[in-house]
Amino acid sequence: MSQNATSPSTARRGRDKCYADAASALSDIVRDGQTLAVGGFGLCGIPEALIAALRDSGAKDLTVISNNAGVDGFGLGQLLSTRQIRKMISSYVGENKEFERQYLAGELELEFNPQGTLAERLRAGGAGIPAFFTRTGYGTIVAQGKETREFDGHHYVMETALRADVSLVKAWKADTAGNLVFRKTARNFNPAVAMAGKTCVAEVEEIVEGGSIDPDHVHLPGIYVDRIVLNATPEKRIEQRTVRAGGK
Repeated sequence: MSQNATSPSTARRGRDKCYADAASALSDIVRDGQTLAVGGFGLCGIPEALIAALRDSGAKDLTVISNNAGVDGFGLGQLLSTRQIRKMISSYVGENKEFERQYLAGELELEFNPQGTLAERLRAGGAGIPAFFTRTGYGTIVAQGKETREFDGHHYVMETALRADVSLVKAWKADTAGNLVFRKTARNFNPAVAMAGKTCVAEVEEIVEGGSIDPDHVHLPGIYVDRIVLNATPEKRIEQRTVRAGGK
């Protein structure tokens, strides 16, 4: 049975994890100077309502871990416009002119990661692994200042795990215990981001009663999710919409 998460006040209902809205879910856990991990790939699978609530919270001097920084004026791009982000830990930032401007002007710190390395750093953080060795980046600027070792004739770079004070993720469906189901490519970085946060808030399009999701269909167990927010009609903006001439 579908459940409406907007009926209660800002407090949780009973012992479940549902909050009335994104603002109430973040109000007592987001502070200046925190590190946040945010799911998504481009604009696919981003927690739109939670990002907007984070913007409206006014929290500043944030370090944000995310594959990219949205686009100008949408997704994490909103937090760049309001100058709430001090540092980005990212893989790709090419769709955001304001990001480029702030970085080249020395207004924004940036820690670049190869995409697979970023995913593994988040996964390691969630798994309690402090560091790991990878061949990716050896001999490039990615390896500068990092420990390197040789194993079986190959050179490796040591990368440290990533942990966040708060994780913001997007899923398709949740039950009241926080078990999550993702849809297709919207899964992307979201599970690893959720696991890497000390507190995880999930934005979902549908909330159902606990126990109604087949355990074999759960993509992320509720043990990793602390709070749930319903956003039944996200915009799901497309980064670059391309159509054929004449609509054929």
